[in-house]
Amino acid sequence: MQLTNRSKNVVNKKMSFAERIYLVAIAKGMWITLKHFFRKNNTYNYPDTQRTYAPVYRGWHVLKRDANGAERCTACGLCAVACPAEAITMTAAERERGEEKLYREEKYAAVYEINMLRCIFCGLCEEACPKEAIFLTDRIVPSDYVRQGFIFGKDMLVEGVEPEKRVDVSVRQKHIQEKKQAAAAAQ
Repeated sequence: MQLTNRSKNVVNKKMSFAERIYLVAIAKGMWITLKHFFRKNNTYNYPDTQRTYAPVYRGWHVLKRDANGAERCTACGLCAVACPAEAITMTAAERERGEEKLYREEKYAAVYEINMLRCIFCGLCEEACPKEAIFLTDRIVPSDYVRQGFIFGKDMLVEGVEPEKRVDVSVRQKHIQEKKQAAAAAQ
């Protein structure tokens, strides 16, 4: 009785002289190798030539500033709660007198860290943020051989104050808005 149809009958037939010297098999292998010599190369010579990424590619995080240059993050903690990898940690503080131009709200993130070794680049942090303060950009997170440099603090995450140092996230914002509209329409 057979349980599956995968059984094969094994035949112990004698091999011919051509089969014994493997000349046909070697010729077939050489033919495959020769065909690959004339195909298009699929390798990119990074960093000299970079491949194009999809507009929804998720890379390096950025903490955005508003039009006046103040940080948008209010340390509400929704991004940290939404993160399935628990990669985001923050410490909230209250702004002092004279810091009105630095922070939009009275509460701000004094310490904001993302452990990039834990991050899975899912984008849930940017979807959870009510102030549109955190976005994933199209920049690639650099690789390294040591783990210490992969906890990104505010010094690496907050965008510059000058307009030329701002990070354009309009494509990501549009994608997130479309996603929210589609979810609202589905309900």
